[in-house]
Amino acid sequence: MLAPFKIQIRVLLHLYENVLFRSLRSPGATMTVTVVYDNSEATELCAAQHLYLKPIAKLMINVLLPENSEPTRPFSNWEVLDQLKSLICPDQFTTVRLSKSTKDFIRFEGEAETRSLVQILKAKLHGKIIKLNGLKTDLKVVATDAQGEWERFPREKEAPASDGAEEQDQDKSPDSIYFEGLPCKWFAPKGSSGEKPCEEILRVVFESFGKIKNVDIPMLDPYREVMTGGNFGGFSFGLQTFEAFIQYQESTDFVKAMESLRGMRLMLKGDDGKALACNIKVMFDTTKHFSEGAIRRRNQERLKLQELEEERKKVKRDEEEAARKRKEEERRAQEKRKKARVRRRGPKERDRRRRRKPKAQAPTDSAREPESSEGWEERKFLLAQRRVEALRLLRVLLRKLAVRLFLNPSSCLVGT
Repeated sequence: MLAPFKIQIRVLLHLYENVLFRSLRSPGATMTVTVVYDNSEATELCAAQHLYLKPIAKLMINVLLPENSEPTRPFSNWEVLDQLKSLICPDQFTTVRLSKSTKDFIRFEGEAETRSLVQILKAKLHGKIIKLNGLKTDLKVVATDAQGEWERFPREKEAPASDGAEEQDQDKSPDSIYFEGLPCKWFAPKGSSGEKPCEEILRVVFESFGKIKNVDIPMLDPYREVMTGGNFGGFSFGLQTFEAFIQYQESTDFVKAMESLRGMRLMLKGDDGKALACNIKVMFDTTKHFSEGAIRRRNQERLKLQELEEERKKVKRDEEEAARKRKEEERRAQEKRKKARVRRRGPKERDRRRRRKPKAQAPTDSAREPESSEGWEERKFLLAQRRVEALRLLRVLLRKLAVRLFLNPSSCLVGT
């Protein structure tokens, strides 16, 4: 009955650690941006860009687990971390993350503001004993300075040369540095709306170590991402980052730059006095980025991509021209059909107009009819008036004739 209960407790503790320790695990050493509260150990890199180098202050903390095989109660890494924090109180780490956990030890990686503070924390932790409730055996703490990871110089004959130019390059001393995680905004021109880095600013910043021969920011080449199939930028807590290659004219300047950048963080100090620091990845350029062969290959690939782009543009122009011609032909065909309909409709329209003409004249005759009838009535009235006058004149003459006959009948007979 006790074994299943212990298994259940272990599962719950595992889930508990995965949830709570998520905030303690940084996304990566090269992608962390933090606020700087103590910049006393920072050294100037470029005053014009307000850039400084701040030492990385890290401490490796190993908590040794008991070796006996006696059953003990399960405990979480969170409990151990709480005990470590209580040992260094009132001091504290800037960030803490779980580095490794085995059956023999638990390893934490803590970072502080300054290296002097790291030494204080180391003195407080190293050799101390942690006691956890329910455990018979105490846990011992071993604190050591964290050793920064560093690439070794490439040796001659490490890789076979592909051509004569690369063989000649292998005989030369290393002189190129590869950077990763540089914030774009910190290397962008002041007052610019975008956040693209500037090669000239990058050159000015790192020429403090010596004369620079070549600078290359792959992000600024629109064809590079297609050529390599990679992404030359990223995001670090809201800051877009980029990678770059720098080649010094002298190997001594290259060595000076590498030694100066070793174990350092890049810090930006604002006009208000506030500062931000980010971890950047600095390593020897093992890809021979500035060799004649590499430059020739990039130029050839770029020319191929430019030719492909020109072909795509030409195809697009041809398609647009073909579409324009199709529309023009459709417009002409539509106009032709319209004119044909007008031609076919012409005789019908003339016949329709001829048929409509008598109907149109009928109202004019009927309009004239009232005028002619009115004149005719007036004429009839005049004729009637003349007839009446003629009858009156005839009646008067007849009356006079009757009177004359009555008075002198013989005159009428003589006349006959």
